[in-house]
Amino acid sequence: MRSAAWSDWRPYAGWSPSADVLAETLDGGQSFAWRSTAVTAGDGGAPLVWTGRWLNHLAQLRLQGGKLEWRTAPGTALADLRHYLGEAIDWPVLVDSLPWRSDAHLAAALAAFPNLRILRQPFGETLLCFLCSATKQIVQIKQMTALLAERHGETIKHSAISGQPSASLPTWEKLAKIPEAELRGCLLGFRARYIAETAKFLDRHPGWLEEAEHLPYAAAKERLIELPGVGEKVADCVLLFGAGRLEAFPVDTWVLKSLARRYGLTGWKPAQVAHFGRTHFGALAGLAQQYLFAWERKHGGR
Repeated sequence: MRSAAWSDWRPYAGWSPSADVLAETLDGGQSFAWRSTAVTAGDGGAPLVWTGRWLNHLAQLRLQGGKLEWRTAPGTALADLRHYLGEAIDWPVLVDSLPWRSDAHLAAALAAFPNLRILRQPFGETLLCFLCSATKQIVQIKQMTALLAERHGETIKHSAISGQPSASLPTWEKLAKIPEAELRGCLLGFRARYIAETAKFLDRHPGWLEEAEHLPYAAAKERLIELPGVGEKVADCVLLFGAGRLEAFPVDTWVLKSLARRYGLTGWKPAQVAHFGRTHFGALAGLAQQYLFAWERKHGGR
């Protein structure tokens, strides 16, 4: 029985992802805030319902008959969800402007994941999540962020469906008051020190993070790298997924494999690969990167 806390399911206008593309967008490494629940056999065999939280918002998405539907918990409006899903951006126009006409591999990646998009996540939360990401896989990052929310976040009103998230991630202000030893209890390991030190730095510099979010790409990246535990890859992830800087080109293991196998960049260092990506793909390098990343994860063994 559905809890009255949720709004009714309604059609979502503006985005028509396949089951694979919906899963890749919500659970492919951009965000760690979505959980799937296999209520019945879903579209293409995928889990039917995705539940996600950001700040104090809680929403669900599902594919019903191949069409995307949505509902939200109290306090979350459709406008909040549309902003999070990047509806302010004309994705088909941007995708068409990528150099796929002269890049056969990029063209194949675009064709494999039509309607893939980049989420517009809260900047501070994105920084926290990617500070948890060092040397970890998606499932482990989700476990760490879930523990941070459960033990140190604020309760979000939501449906009574079993297993759904019930709290937001802690703010940086709250994290500054939590001892490092307590953070380690959230399975953070050495990452606890980075998060504790970053929280204390931000507490001493009010407005620093908000200012960084709105700086030009190069200046924002330089500023983020000043933070403990933030290197080039983490900074680019935070700027791409949390600030909409589409010129950011995060380089992880999958991207290194992709550009070595498909573009002949074998033996290149991450900084060199990132420079190539921003040069070759231009101002929308981050968008191209997301397609290459998705393709390599699914087809990289071929």
